[in-house]
Amino acid sequence: MIDQETQALYDILLEAGMSEDQLKEGLEEKERTGKNYRDIVLDYGFCNETELMHLIADNLGCEIVDLAEMDIPSATLEQIDASTARTYGAVAVRVDDDLLYLALRNPLDTTAVDDLRFILGRDFIVVMAPDEQFDEVIDKYYPMDVTDMASMFGEFTGKEGEYEDEEDLESAANSAPIVRFVDFVIRQAIKDKASDIHFEPFEHEYRIRYRVDGALYELPPPPKVMALPITSRVKILSGLNISERRVPQDGRIQTKMNGKPVDLRVSCLPTSYGESVVLRVLDRTVVNLSLDSLGMDENLLKKFREIIHLPNGILLVTGPTGSGKTTTLYSAINEINVVGDKILTAEDPVEYDIDGIVQVPINEAVGMTFEKALRAFLRQDPDRILVGEIRDFITAQIAVEASLTGHFVFSTLHTNDSASTVTRLMDMGLEPFLICSSLVGVLSQRLLRRVCYACKTPYTPSDEELERLEITREDVAGRPFYYGKGCQICKNTGYKGRKAICELMVMTNELSELIYKGAPTLEIQNKAIAQGMRTMREDGMISIYNGETSVDEVLRYT
Repeated sequence: MIDQETQALYDILLEAGMSEDQLKEGLEEKERTGKNYRDIVLDYGFCNETELMHLIADNLGCEIVDLAEMDIPSATLEQIDASTARTYGAVAVRVDDDLLYLALRNPLDTTAVDDLRFILGRDFIVVMAPDEQFDEVIDKYYPMDVTDMASMFGEFTGKEGEYEDEEDLESAANSAPIVRFVDFVIRQAIKDKASDIHFEPFEHEYRIRYRVDGALYELPPPPKVMALPITSRVKILSGLNISERRVPQDGRIQTKMNGKPVDLRVSCLPTSYGESVVLRVLDRTVVNLSLDSLGMDENLLKKFREIIHLPNGILLVTGPTGSGKTTTLYSAINEINVVGDKILTAEDPVEYDIDGIVQVPINEAVGMTFEKALRAFLRQDPDRILVGEIRDFITAQIAVEASLTGHFVFSTLHTNDSASTVTRLMDMGLEPFLICSSLVGVLSQRLLRRVCYACKTPYTPSDEELERLEITREDVAGRPFYYGKGCQICKNTGYKGRKAICELMVMTNELSELIYKGAPTLEIQNKAIAQGMRTMREDGMISIYNGETSVDEVLRYT
């Protein structure tokens, strides 16, 4: 069943002389994926954004305006309230002779147009504007705050506990207050550059938290009665089954913020009091895939660059979840991405698209594992291979085989430091001689919050702080330490942005001998330090001396 808006767009494009077969193919794609037909038309290249806007405007007899260039008087903006503007993607642009001109994001949605006439209690003239302008302009003229959130809670008339059937629950999930609330939470998270959004049900409350720069911050909690419809709304957006609440589910939401694409990875986990939902925000516009932007020390960066340009071997980037391993690997791959090399990646999932690189998503549900991808890669004549993560002996073994047959392999591992990576590989079952002959380097890293540049304040460290850092006042040599007082820019946290602290263990003959003999982790680490490896704690100390981070952050992660 084709919805009214899709049918209207289909008819306009058909009338404009576009191929009926192509347009029907687009409808099939919509049926298969659930994507917006307008987006499919643009993705398939039937026409570009500007051509599509003019085709629709000509058909409806609409004027086209440039919202970004307009300075709209507050009296005009007040013709429509913020909540309605956000829900319907509408901006009041002018009033001429008591006639209201309203820019609509979806002017073909006649149901929305009728709703707006009823809500506003008046008629209006529809005008059009470029789609990518709406998010920014609505944020500018109709900002949403905590008061708006509270009013949304009050508007919801759902019920506590279970719903009678799936249709009943879907109806609650698609009700205006729930749609507006979920939209606000996602947009606010993207705006605040959050890396994750947590929807967490407990016995007597429903919490929503953002992770910004590695720390969690809580939003005003919605009533517990909204928990199930909110979870269901997120599941609808990510194409998951809303009636299945007993097993974990994973999905993906693709949205736009100020006209730029943002991906959200969705994970649903059943708990005692409902489903815990976590959204990982993959905002491609805020990630700078450059090694220079990672904040590595100059000497370490030089060594790292030498390693990634080697013809074969294995480079491992290690650290816990959320320590920036993937960004470091993407940045390294981006740097060596030249026409003369074929690069293949196996990722779970593909987080950022890089031109010129063949990227393969892992899908264990259909048997597409890292092991299978890696075996297939070796038949694809690659020069360099990225394996998202080495999880087991078989993947590790194939990675070693690949490196020994003339390929360079990048991968990640969950270990605490560089030296313990060797022990972890042995625990997986790899023979020491294979590790010696294939491993060329291990980069261990953590992400620390940067002291806010706007409220950075120097101070003299106390004896207690020096003792915790295991240094003396002579080591500090009179240098001040810094902390963030808290200001509007950092939302009174004292921190803004993050930087990596790293330790890079470069394989040498002496280290290989120790590994071959099965030496303990501490002995390997001491030898690496003796050969010039700077530990993460030492790298963190340099960040403190440079005024980039605080004592608490370094002690928290090292």
